[in-house]
Order: sequence, then structure tokens, then C-alpha cells
Amino acid sequence: MTKEKKWIWEYKAYPHFEYDSKKLDGLIESVSRKQGELMALSKVISQNTLQQSQLNALENEIISSSAIEGEVLDRDSVKSSIKEKLEIEVAKSYQGKTKESNYVDILLDANSNYDERLTVEKILTWHYKMFEKHNNKLWSIEVGNFRQKGTMQIVSGVIGKEKVYYEAPPYDRLDVEIKTYIEWFNNTPASLIKSAISHLWFVIIHPFDDGNGRLTRLITDMVLSELEESTTTRLYSMSKSINSDRKGYYNALEQTTGYITKENPLDVTFWCEWFLTTLHTALTEAIESIEHVVEKAKFWDRHRESLINERQTKVLNTILDRGVNHPQSGLTTKKYMKMAGTTSATASRDIKRLLEFGCIEQIEGTAGRNIQYRCIIKDK
Repeated sequence: MTKEKKWIWEYKAYPHFEYDSKKLDGLIESVSRKQGELMALSKVISQNTLQQSQLNALENEIISSSAIEGEVLDRDSVKSSIKEKLEIEVAKSYQGKTKESNYVDILLDANSNYDERLTVEKILTWHYKMFEKHNNKLWSIEVGNFRQKGTMQIVSGVIGKEKVYYEAPPYDRLDVEIKTYIEWFNNTPASLIKSAISHLWFVIIHPFDDGNGRLTRLITDMVLSELEESTTTRLYSMSKSINSDRKGYYNALEQTTGYITKENPLDVTFWCEWFLTTLHTALTEAIESIEHVVEKAKFWDRHRESLINERQTKVLNTILDRGVNHPQSGLTTKKYMKMAGTTSATASRDIKRLLEFGCIEQIEGTAGRNIQYRCIIKDK
């Protein structure tokens, strides 16, 4: 006889989640170390680099969080909204799009007002702003309110052969579910484990017709921002890393929420491992990105007296922005011609001058028609 599937919220012990501390301690230590590295780095970089890194992280967070749910935002509008709201730049010709502008508002709220208590009103306001201009006649949702009817299921597959990956608690339990969640959230000190469980638990409740994932990531941001005492926004994007591993994300949820039957249904260790590993990746990428910006600035500082023309500047910036470890970072005469839009003779002259300036060097083992060059990113 096949055992009937039960979702995590159907067990009596829910929501008393369990996890194996021994399996997580090493990960927590590694993530904490990366957080410390990033915070230390933020104190020694220039204000311009710090501001640009914050802008990039915000932009990636908003774009990626929506992309996870299949929504494509106008990147230019998002970028302009961020600059305006952070008072970096106010473009006279810019006319904000409500959706993108609202997304920036609610993310900044989560990032900077983490010391405020989480409330039903805040969650509903975020949802309203997220769907203020929702007018999809094929997909009607309760905007700024919890789902009111029907069964909330995560389903995939062709009609007649659908597979239910998850079913959320019924709508008539939502008031109790959210009240319990908020009480726990407001009375639990910020920690990496809290950020992981906050994320998972809100997904389990799935209180809205749409937008649950994006709101989940906002709440996760609140915890991480409090933990790191960020002033405006963090320097990394958790959503960007989640979006890069959506398969792993959904697998971790399936392993935890009841789709996969296991001996201890309230054990969330697998989810926490995936979450912390993904957070570690986000932090590592942010550190590498900032270090690259710093090295690029140093590169141009070293060559500020070199008579580098516009073509050479364009090519060097293209290579530097890709990163020295990028598969396409190697420079050839043919690539130079394409990037600079110039002739073979001019490309050869420009490359020769860049070699003389010490901007590039020949890659060892390449010669003749296969000769390649690379930027000298660090001073020798």
C-alpha cells in the first residue's frame, strides 16, 4: 500500500523545524568569514566604488528576483530608479515606470528598515506595490491581500499528466500561519539560520496568489541586512545566485517541503545547506567583483600618463570588464579589429603601442598567426 503524501505543514510537529548543527557549523563559519571580508573591503574602497557596487547589487537583486519568477523588467528603468532614489543621479529625461520604481522602493525598505518589526501591513503593502499595475485578465489575483479561495498548488506537466510538486496550507489557515510566522520572526535574533528558515517558511505558507517568491527574498534581505548592519543596501545579490542555480533551488525545496518523503519530515538541514552554500557563492562573487573594480582603477591610474587613444581605451575596457579569466579575454589582431572597428594595419600599430606602454603582454606559448595578448591587470 502506497503511503499517502503529506506536506510539511500537515505534520503535528510543524512548524518546529529541526536541523543538524554539526553539518551546518562549517558552512556558517565560512559564510560569516566571507561577510567579514566583504564588510572590511567596503571600508577601504573608494566612495565611488562602494556606491557603484551597491547600485550593481540592487540592480541584480531586483532583476534576478523577478527573473526567477519568469518576469522581465526594464533594466534601464530599474537602474534609473535606483540612482534617483539613492540620490546618485536624477536624469531630467527619465520618466519612471511604476513597477520598476516600486520594486526599488520595497527593496530599499527591506535593506534599510530592518530594525522595524515585520507586520502584516508591511507584507501587504509590499505585495500591493509589487502588483499595483497588475491587469492580466487571464490571471486574476488578490492585490495587496492574501489568497481568498481555491487550493494553491505548484504544478508542472501536460494537461492530464500534471505533477503536483507542492500544495500550500488552505486559505482559511493563512491568518494563523502568518501570525505564527511574524511572532517567530520578530522574536528571533538575526542569524544565518534565521535567514534560511525565514525564506523556507514563507515559501511553505505561500500566502499570495502570486509574488510569494519575491516577497520571500525581501524578507530574507531584512534578516541579512540586520545581521550585517547595512546602511542602505548590501553589496551582493542573493537572488542573482539563486537565479543561477534555479534547478538546485527547486530541488532543495522538493527535498524539504514534502514532495520527497523522508524519515524526519521537519528536518530542514538539506535546505539550510543549499541556502548557505548559495549565500557563500553570492558573497564570493561580490568580493571578486569589487576587487576587480579596484584593480581596473589601479590599471588606469598606472597608465594615466600613457598616450592611449580612444580605440585602445575601448578595447582595454572591454577586456578588463570581461575579466582576465574570461574565456574571451585573450586579444588577437582580428579581435582588436572587430572591437575597435578598424583595419588590420591600424590594429597592429595600436597593439604594438600597448605592448610598449606595458598595458598588455604576449601570452606564453602563442606566436605567429596564433599570437595572443592579455592585459597586465596587476603591476609587476
